[in-house]
Amino acid sequence: MATLSDIGMAAAINILTAFAFFVAFAILRLQPVNDRVYFPKWYLKGLRASPLGGAFVSKFVNLDYRSYMRFLNWMPAALQMPEPELVDHAGLDSAVYLRIYLTGFWTHLVMAYAFTFWTCYVLRKEYEIIATMRLHFLASEQRRPDQFTVLVRNVPPDPDETVSQLVEHFFLVNHPDHYLTHQVVYNANKLSNLVSEKKKVQNWLDYYQLKFSRNPSNRPLTKTGFLGLLGKRLDAINHYTSEVERLSQEISSERDKITNNPKSIMPSAFVSFKTRWGAAVCAQTQQTRNPTLWLTEWAPEPRDVYWDNLAIPYVSLAIRRLIIAVAFFFLTFFFMIPIAFVQSLANIEGIERAAPFLKAIVEVKFIKSFIQGFLPGIALKLFLIFLPSILMMMSKFEGFTSISALERRSATRYYIFQFINVFLGSIITGTAFQQLDKFIHQSANDIPITIGVSIPMKATFFITYIMVDGWAGVAGEILRLKPLIMYHLKNTFLVKTEKDREEAMDPGTLGFNTGEPQIQLYFLLGLVYAVVSPILLPFIIVFFALAYVVYRHQIINVYNQEYESAAAFWPDVHGRIITALVVSQLLLMGLLSTKEAAQSTPLLITLPVLTISFHRFCKGRYEPAFKKNPLQEAMRKDTLEHVREPNLNLKGFLQSAYVHPVFKGADDSDSDGAAEELEVEPAVVRTKRQSRRNTPVPSKYSGSVRSSEAEDVLMIQP
Repeated sequence: MATLSDIGMAAAINILTAFAFFVAFAILRLQPVNDRVYFPKWYLKGLRASPLGGAFVSKFVNLDYRSYMRFLNWMPAALQMPEPELVDHAGLDSAVYLRIYLTGFWTHLVMAYAFTFWTCYVLRKEYEIIATMRLHFLASEQRRPDQFTVLVRNVPPDPDETVSQLVEHFFLVNHPDHYLTHQVVYNANKLSNLVSEKKKVQNWLDYYQLKFSRNPSNRPLTKTGFLGLLGKRLDAINHYTSEVERLSQEISSERDKITNNPKSIMPSAFVSFKTRWGAAVCAQTQQTRNPTLWLTEWAPEPRDVYWDNLAIPYVSLAIRRLIIAVAFFFLTFFFMIPIAFVQSLANIEGIERAAPFLKAIVEVKFIKSFIQGFLPGIALKLFLIFLPSILMMMSKFEGFTSISALERRSATRYYIFQFINVFLGSIITGTAFQQLDKFIHQSANDIPITIGVSIPMKATFFITYIMVDGWAGVAGEILRLKPLIMYHLKNTFLVKTEKDREEAMDPGTLGFNTGEPQIQLYFLLGLVYAVVSPILLPFIIVFFALAYVVYRHQIINVYNQEYESAAAFWPDVHGRIITALVVSQLLLMGLLSTKEAAQSTPLLITLPVLTISFHRFCKGRYEPAFKKNPLQEAMRKDTLEHVREPNLNLKGFLQSAYVHPVFKGADDSDSDGAAEELEVEPAVVRTKRQSRRNTPVPSKYSGSVRSSEAEDVLMIQP
């Protein structure tokens, strides 16, 4: 087990690392040549221009010595923006994400005194505040397509009508006063891949053309094999020109195939309504007597749609999710093997037994402190580096239709993984490794006792992990070393126009799928160790305080908001904090049952009961604001908008909002025409059905109604 000197060594290393990152950031951010790396958000908003200077050197290096005297002014600047202005600047998701840090900061300050009741009090206040902020945000924000639109899935097949005709007929019949327009979903995944491939090839063509223009006497060459290192040597410009032409032909052919082949249309559609009230009613009600057909849900906002998964048949989603559940189970528990190896690094005796020839080396005081105080934390961090990407791929395979849903599911799994492997795994495979066989075969009632005994022994490991992952990691986030290097490489070799320079910037996002589970792990550690080993709390408080300032700075100056979910993730955050609180109570009961205070454990039984009851209260009182749109609020917003904009062309605003990006993007010369083709809807739709009032017999295919005379044709005006 690590000693105080080991912790001191780890603290010194991580404090110096964090300090070096902050100093490097403070200096690099002042240089004009790095301005687009550290302030990309302002460029994307058009509120900042490249710094200009008189001398050539001043375009690259800041020569104003006075600015270096104020190198820490980014901290107060990050804290000065008021929260309402921050919501307007970065969106509600970003503002609420910051409040998670603020919540953990204040919760852990008083955790040693009354952590359960204080946490519940803070969570209730935050839930109430954030629910109010969400409703106010939805009521006051500008008009968005998703406020009027629902996603309809599992549209049943029909032999008489196309999917588009069937959707229009169904909603004209069942929502006659509110239906406005719709957009069917195309399986454009192959086309999207072709467009992406063409963009990459076009970039290479532009690069070689620029290279040739700088040196006309030397025609650039390339190889067609792996990474351009193997294969036949060809003229680069001719090769990539032919590749662009080939891909353009394939794109045109694939686009024609999609637009002309009914099988390319998926049994899904984005249906828009004349009012928010009409959309709210449709999204929150059952459409037919068969609850498995015509499934409706709120449509994600257009930039939040994950288009690839819209092409997945609805019936396969349950199978996909079962497969991923099994895969995640094995991934989680087989990862205990490398975790056990990592924890063995913290045991000097174990290393000496495995490699006796290293005894003289590892017993050196500096090396011993380094191994036990720093190495386990950094090794565990490296083991987890690829995990978020794996979990995101698993979420995509499951078939979620929005980026926010993908990130929320990935965050949930990341938290479960960290709870089992980083928290429980570190405790069990570390100090209790010799008890593992007993742990597996013992009664479930004894598990909290076994873990409770091990928890105090692992406090030093978690302290080193917090310093590596929390302190140095947060400082490394503000330095943005990878985006800094990549921007200058692209700017040097690939940038040819102002658009290229904008694409070379990598503002990044909050990274909810990784950042939020990290916060929750620190909540868990703080709640568990608040009473058992309060020495952990100062390290966690430093993390929350430092992370709050750093991420506030990044949200204001760097991150580009990819989507806006209006803080839809908060119920997940609340649920995970409640889970951590209950776990801490159970483990405390297990620990006390092994001590002389075992007779006091029955007094703790009421805490989990009260905590779960509190969670149920919050779930019933506040969660509906995050799941549904109150009809009263929708009607109020519709009424105000009708008064302010009586001549609003809502159909024009909504008609192209949910057209697949490959049909309306600027990546291909023919895309605009294709977008227009997909957006145009016929003035009339031929159908072999009449309205419900005249045709009481339901269709066995769609759950709609069928005309009593099959040959009659009704012209329905949209």
